[in-house]
Amino acid sequence: MSNISNKLKNCKGVYLDYAATTPLTPQVEDYIVSLLDTYQNPSSMYQSGVEAKKIITTARNNVAKFINTKPEDIIFTSGGSANNTLFIKGYTQKNECKVLYSPTSHKSVLKCVESLKYKCPLKVNYTGKIDIQDLKECLSMDTMKKLVVIEYANSEIGTIQDVKQIIEICHFYNAIVYVDCTGSISQIPVDVKMLNADGLGFSAHKLGALKGTGVLYKKPSIELEPLIYGSQEQGLFGGTENVIGIAALGTAVEDYNYFSITSENRDYVHDYIINNIVDSHIIGADIDSRLPHNLYVCFDGIEGESLMILLDMADIQVSTGSACTSGDLTPSSTLTAIGLDEKLIHSGIRMTFSGYETKDELDYLCSNLQRCVGILRQLNK
Repeated sequence: MSNISNKLKNCKGVYLDYAATTPLTPQVEDYIVSLLDTYQNPSSMYQSGVEAKKIITTARNNVAKFINTKPEDIIFTSGGSANNTLFIKGYTQKNECKVLYSPTSHKSVLKCVESLKYKCPLKVNYTGKIDIQDLKECLSMDTMKKLVVIEYANSEIGTIQDVKQIIEICHFYNAIVYVDCTGSISQIPVDVKMLNADGLGFSAHKLGALKGTGVLYKKPSIELEPLIYGSQEQGLFGGTENVIGIAALGTAVEDYNYFSITSENRDYVHDYIINNIVDSHIIGADIDSRLPHNLYVCFDGIEGESLMILLDMADIQVSTGSACTSGDLTPSSTLTAIGLDEKLIHSGIRMTFSGYETKDELDYLCSNLQRCVGILRQLNK
């Protein structure tokens, strides 16, 4: 099956904000409907409670297989931000250590790290890639224990990190590594045995499942202080389990199809912009080194927010960056970290594709991009 393509025909307009969230797959939607009467507490000992617990167990097994680990290594949370906070706070409360982190990280990471006593931002280049030499220097600068927090790929500008190399370097210096995979999980498969990360997390709603469910993987040797106290999820994330959300994720990952993912549609739009809209700038890594569905582009002489509104009037949905920073007109921390000029920062939009857009939809997008950029540039003369 295709991951979310069957749902596209029911969507209004041209939706190009898949990095923010994805529609439910038909299989997930049908499964959710079948479970709406499953309201029993999975911790209960009577039969219907036991059945609810079985649903969670099946989902946990599916998720473990999805990332190539054991079911007991999977902790269900309420989402990506909860994953990041649980691992960072949980680890630093158990261990006095310094946190080394990418300044292009998700806001939940940046805000969490702000509250810590010992932390150090890593240098990144103009594409958002971590400076390997700086990483080595930061790891060797003192004898303090270290936790390194990175993102597999940046959901705003699409840059993919050299994750395997970074983890190997960190382990050479006896550092612990946590990888935020929420921005990449829909397009890049994760094999925790191959990566050898000490912890990683991702969110269900990036995979055609429901919002409100996250997955945290950690090695059995890693001890964390709970984020929410209780008896569920190894005592690390207490509270009655979100049975339907967990079940939806378990179904979404069961036959998720990474082989269908290509950059063809993204590249079609990329080439049109480069060849037909002057003074445009593709932000982030080269198209071969970024998420295959990601395109972040800035246009001289306009404001990205205005372009987003004009496109929305044409029934085309894009974003001006991460949805978690929408409504905040301060410069994006990612774009600031890579050294982008503030004026250029506010001239950009992010388009993230499903990969199943039709040629008519792509042509409609391209023609409206050119038209709307032209309108805004004429108004700003």
